[in-house]
Amino acid sequence: MAVETLSPETTKKKPKWLRVKLPTGKKYTNLRKLVDKYDLHTICTSGSCPNMGECWSEGTATFMILGNVCTRSCGFCGVKTGRPETVDWDEPEKVARSIKLMDIKHAVVTSVDRDDLKDMGSIIWAETVKAIRRMNPNTTLETLIPDFQGIEKHLDRIVEVSPEVVSHNMETVKRLTREVRIQAKYDRSLAVLAYLKKQGIKRTKSGIMLGLGETEEEVIQTLKDLRAADVDVVTIGQYLQPSKKHLPVQQFITPDQFKKYEEIGLDLGFRHVESSALVRSSYKAQKHIH
Repeated sequence: MAVETLSPETTKKKPKWLRVKLPTGKKYTNLRKLVDKYDLHTICTSGSCPNMGECWSEGTATFMILGNVCTRSCGFCGVKTGRPETVDWDEPEKVARSIKLMDIKHAVVTSVDRDDLKDMGSIIWAETVKAIRRMNPNTTLETLIPDFQGIEKHLDRIVEVSPEVVSHNMETVKRLTREVRIQAKYDRSLAVLAYLKKQGIKRTKSGIMLGLGETEEEVIQTLKDLRAADVDVVTIGQYLQPSKKHLPVQQFITPDQFKKYEEIGLDLGFRHVESSALVRSSYKAQKHIH
């Protein structure tokens, strides 16, 4: 496998292909002003996404609902974990207004895990999609959902509002799932994706991170598992450690290896494969609805 393995002395050193260009352009500048003026919340800004300038210039942005505290403590994720705040039932309208103010053409909505709620947050999810559609009838939607513990009646709420794309990330290979995603289950995530497609979602999507110690064979098996679940789109990117408390980067995957995974994915039958170091779940998301 083409990787750069890290020693303790090189842990903080990133290869040249992970350098990020500063966002520029009129569209980006205008959106940046709106976000600051109205205190709009996007994952793009709070997560310091390396692709923010590119996505915003194409009219795509990602919003997070159900607060910013997660009930799970995944080893890769920079979102706070603990006891979440109470549900804000005005949030669907707030998100819809934000999308209207920003004139977003394709919106991606994601959330923290809310295992503390009886409905796992699925009601707010459905109401958010409805509110966005009412206020922004020409905006297309991707929902990057949690697993809702695999409970079908909660997944059905997403099916009923029928976003153009429904995404749920595997994040890593089967062997590393317990360490990386702690409370999640590899097979349950595959079952969620398969169920969504069987219930009528036209375009399903998933994403994985590389550099956590997986092998090439394990990555290829994960891609095969996703295709067996009839997933249409996959994103493959480099894991970057959010803080010293999180799992360390084991490898930096080379551009050639990312290209190889892209070709393998297309050969397996995915409609779209986004595979490069700086790819994140919503990268080029507007392409994935067609």
